[in-house]
Amino acid sequence: MELRQAAGRSSHRAVRLWPAYSGIGLHVLERVQRLAPPPEEVFPFFSDAGNLERITPPWLGFRIVTPQPIDMHRGTLIDYRLKLHGVPLSWQTEIALWDPPRRFVDVQLSGPYRLWHHTHTFEPDGEGTLMRDVVRFALPLGPLGEVARHVLVQRDLERIFDFRVEEVARALGT
Repeated sequence: MELRQAAGRSSHRAVRLWPAYSGIGLHVLERVQRLAPPPEEVFPFFSDAGNLERITPPWLGFRIVTPQPIDMHRGTLIDYRLKLHGVPLSWQTEIALWDPPRRFVDVQLSGPYRLWHHTHTFEPDGEGTLMRDVVRFALPLGPLGEVARHVLVQRDLERIFDFRVEEVARALGT
């Protein structure tokens, strides 16, 4: 219900998709991190798509395929390659919302998830920034996807975002 209400107020295409996914195991992963610099200094780090390789665990073999530098704006498409448990994957995301220095949203157009909607927000917090990642995701394959989530995916996402928190702190300060 909450997603339906949010969808009704939003003009964002990916948000309007949420109700269609509500019956297929929509899950949310959230991370909140306080950083010393203000949003105006934090956001440019995330505006450089190349930094995504820097804050992604090496065990994923993650690399950006799209030629860099990438001009980030609404509609930007970014292609990646990675290996998950030894399986090579291609992934394409679109920047669906670009609102510097407050937030941006990337959505998967093709890749391992049935739905991937990642909202990044940067809120002033005193002289620093409260950075929040909210990932709404659903897996393919119905009940088999849910088994995979319990056995591998949830743990992997937790590890990926824990690594990300550490690397962002290292790059920008806590």
